[in-house]
Amino acid sequence: MTTKMGIRDITRNFSILDEYDYVEIEDKKTHKIKGLFVSQKYADEVKKMLEEKAKLEKQKEIEEMKDYVGIFNGEFGDMSAQEIKAKKREKYYE
Repeated sequence: MTTKMGIRDITRNFSILDEYDYVEIEDKKTHKIKGLFVSQKYADEVKKMLEEKAKLEKQKEIEEMKDYVGIFNGEFGDMSAQEIKAKKREKYYE
């Protein structure tokens, strides 16, 4: 079961969380979501999903940085950006 609750509701009766699998914690004034409670039943699944998402984001960052690897150690000398990209493409397709 799922629901939305305010922080005050939770602090007044913490055991109410036992009744729900998923609770959005909401700021009642601004109606913005401040957090999320996931029951122990689903905690491992959510944790795995978040770890996988973080891993994909890191991999994306690494892929974006690969274009610039070698520039800082002088591997490319005085080459233009276009020449560097062409050389990187050559290495990639070899």
